[in-house]
Amino acid sequence: MNLFDFLSHGFIQRALIAGSFIAVLCSTLGVFLVLRRFSLVGDGLGHVTFGSVAIGLFFGVYPIGIAIPIAMIASLGMLKLTERAYIYGDAAIGIVSSLGIATGVIIASLAGGFNIDLFSYLFGSILTINTMEVGISIILSFILIFIIYFYYQELLAITFDEESARASGIKVGLINKILVLLTAVTVVLAMKVVGIMLVSALLILPSVTALQLNKGFKTTIIFASLSGVISVMLGIFISFVADLPPGATIVVLNFLFFVLAFFTRMLRS
Repeated sequence: MNLFDFLSHGFIQRALIAGSFIAVLCSTLGVFLVLRRFSLVGDGLGHVTFGSVAIGLFFGVYPIGIAIPIAMIASLGMLKLTERAYIYGDAAIGIVSSLGIATGVIIASLAGGFNIDLFSYLFGSILTINTMEVGISIILSFILIFIIYFYYQELLAITFDEESARASGIKVGLINKILVLLTAVTVVLAMKVVGIMLVSALLILPSVTALQLNKGFKTTIIFASLSGVISVMLGIFISFVADLPPGATIVVLNFLFFVLAFFTRMLRS
């Protein structure tokens, strides 16, 4: 199969477009989350998304439409637990994620009729993305990237020194809310690319790969985005040709990129 035959398929075109936008979004947000040691928030919100998808399928509602508001509420709840209940971030993530996964399991058990649909959300189904989902991914990606650009200096300040940022007059609470809300929407969008169970990998791996280069912050974001986009494009091609699951293939490629960047840094030093 040549490249033109591969790109001639409509479902491949939709997967490449939506996957590339979501990869840029995940990679950019991932840099902020990793540096703040809050990278597992994606995993926690992924479990919440599992519960919300189960709710959507149970009531016959479009899963992404119900998953976004529930994930946003859960992300704010996670933040409130950290701030008001004197709970460390990882414990707050554990509380919210366990509740999300338990809710999903109970609803799936009660319904018993949509296990195949739920399975596709668990492990990703990027090749089944439809035109409406491509449009949703593009629009929301542009909105979220604009928000990141608009609050870039504030996000940068709290990433490296939250106390200094608070002392300088930055509304740290507001910026933290914006960050977790952005992450919630991104996790929901990414579940079609790599699946709920692997979504945290798309947030973490491109960013830690770029961090191995020891470059400036903006350069790190650019390299992380490139790593994410290339892994999605190559993952779709390899999975299509070799008949492999696309989401898992994308994650494995991201890990291989990380290993390559790691050993490159080791050889240089």
